[in-house]
Amino acid sequence: MTTVLSGFARALPGALRKLDPRLMWRNPVMFLVEIGAVLTTAIVIAEPFLGVAESGGASVPASFTWGIAVWLWLTVLFANLAESVAEGRGKAQADSLRKTRTSTVAHRVASYDAATDAGAERTPSLDVSSADLALGDVVVVSAGELVPGDGDIVWGIASVDESAITGESAPVVRESGGDRSAVTGGTRVLSDRIVVRITSKPGETFVDRMIALVEGASRQKTPNEIALNILLASLSIVFVMVALTLNPIASYAASPVSVPVLVALLVCLIPTTIGALLSAIGIAGMDRLVQRNVLALSGRAVEAAGDVTTLLLDKTGTITYGNRRASAFVPLTGVGEHELARAASLASLADPTPEGVSIVELAAAAGIRFGQSPAGDPVPFTAQTRMSGIDLGDGARVRKGAGSAVAAWVEEAGRMPSTLVAELDDRVGEISQSGGTPLVVAERTVDGTARVLGVVHLKDVVKDGLAERFGELRSMGIRTVMITGDNPLTARAIATEAGVDDYLAEATPEDKLAYIRSEQAGGRLVAMTGDGTNDAPALAQADVGVAMNTGTSAAKEAGNMVDLDSDPTKLIDIVGIGKQLLITRGALTTFSIANDIAKYFAIIPALFAGVLPGLAVLNIMQLHSPASAILSAIIFNALVIVVLIPLALRGVRYRPGSASALLGRNLLVYGLGGVIAPFVGIKLIDLVVSLLPGF
Repeated sequence: MTTVLSGFARALPGALRKLDPRLMWRNPVMFLVEIGAVLTTAIVIAEPFLGVAESGGASVPASFTWGIAVWLWLTVLFANLAESVAEGRGKAQADSLRKTRTSTVAHRVASYDAATDAGAERTPSLDVSSADLALGDVVVVSAGELVPGDGDIVWGIASVDESAITGESAPVVRESGGDRSAVTGGTRVLSDRIVVRITSKPGETFVDRMIALVEGASRQKTPNEIALNILLASLSIVFVMVALTLNPIASYAASPVSVPVLVALLVCLIPTTIGALLSAIGIAGMDRLVQRNVLALSGRAVEAAGDVTTLLLDKTGTITYGNRRASAFVPLTGVGEHELARAASLASLADPTPEGVSIVELAAAAGIRFGQSPAGDPVPFTAQTRMSGIDLGDGARVRKGAGSAVAAWVEEAGRMPSTLVAELDDRVGEISQSGGTPLVVAERTVDGTARVLGVVHLKDVVKDGLAERFGELRSMGIRTVMITGDNPLTARAIATEAGVDDYLAEATPEDKLAYIRSEQAGGRLVAMTGDGTNDAPALAQADVGVAMNTGTSAAKEAGNMVDLDSDPTKLIDIVGIGKQLLITRGALTTFSIANDIAKYFAIIPALFAGVLPGLAVLNIMQLHSPASAILSAIIFNALVIVVLIPLALRGVRYRPGSASALLGRNLLVYGLGGVIAPFVGIKLIDLVVSLLPGF
């Protein structure tokens, strides 16, 4: 509770500044409320000179108009407070980012030629301020120095600390010539020396854009938000016409209505609740992405994520761990699994590759561990031998590698029995057919005899829990498609295990682009991830293109979101946040419209029950008096905004399910709840107001 109140206190100055009519007119509903507040305030000041106010033929206390004016101003203030609180949630991250934007010294190289002067080691550099760097300049950055601006590494490899941008303390490796060549201004080089070509203009860096976006300064309204604003403005105009024509009708019925009461009626009729919270809902949606280290370059992208129907996911690093891992030891006849595991582990002790490490780990899980490396000479893998292993000190040798290479190595010491050759071929074929990679293990003993022990099954391991998550997406009507460069056989095996709906094998950049266009031609919205320059066309074409922060500048420029953690699986979370945004907006719109029903039952009887006794039957809340009924409705109208601010910022909880199920739940919770809550709230407020003098 203390945290919430302190957040409101910090946002209050911003809310007061937003009372400026030049800012308020962007929200037509609340601008109309502000006009009503100004008009009522003017009447309050003039009221002592005009006499006692009347409403519905009954006298009202002098404090009535004061109460209407005060609560109208509070209604506007609470609406601004919702937006200010939403904007304030990004201030801390913006301040942290702003610290990285300080001017630094850049070692600019003139006339750099990568072909003749690798690394600019011999080219003199000129020290300039990072603010003076231009697009295309080349700079040298050494260990301990800050990268002076956004760019691509054109030479070298280095460890870079990006914690100021991503929040992750672990350094990352950036190198030239690949999909991990982009560096961000303000990050620090921890080792080595790199040459960077600047790809941004001063004031237009990635950090500058992040600061503007997380502070809400550059947030553009989405198409759905604009459409809803137009609808709310149209409804407001209709109710203005109703309020303007009501007084002549009431005067004809000998029950004139005062201007403050007409203003109160108008404010209660128009959808002030959703009008007050609409902007905060959009800002909070983008903020939820920022909290997950995803930068949405436009509100349109967040909204589109909620409507996505096709999800393109890269296999490597997204669906699988990205490196082949040992999954099983498959011994040949006459060989125990323990013996095969021991030999495979021996051959992998000096193998630093992910495959080699995974073999040692799988053997350790089977109880085979070596306290220290056995004496011998490790044999590294080469493209010529296609094998690796170890030559032990006692003369024994162990090898693992491609089946044909290991078989040839074994046959150097004597011909393999045909039955073993056939069995080996069967085992290798079975693993290959399943989409895995077979590694054959063999040994030569001290006496020179050789034999094949079996096969290690390497496979792209599908990440845990993905099949369940894809099932949830399927229940939401989202189709998942795996993109891979693998052959169709391997692609089909992994797609089946992962539980995706379809796959695109041996995919080229042109294939990805064509697939996205074909999906969009069918009326579907497509989301995908990418990190390389070859992904840029598809990222630009996709409705939601999530570029990895580790990727190239071309990929980040093409996408409309950037994942600072470079975790491709986060695309699933992005879709969930987009849907939560749409559901929150729909739920609070439903609540706001349903809310008005109770207000009609409070105000209409209060206005006309005196001259039209038949309307008394509508006073089902049995409110104390016309004045207390009107003031209670206005007070509730303001307070409900404050009550709903946390929900607008947090978002309505999203549960995967069909559209009809979601609609039914929201109508029940927010539709029925929107009808019941005002009846209870207005009645309780009326009980308090009726205790005031004159009411």
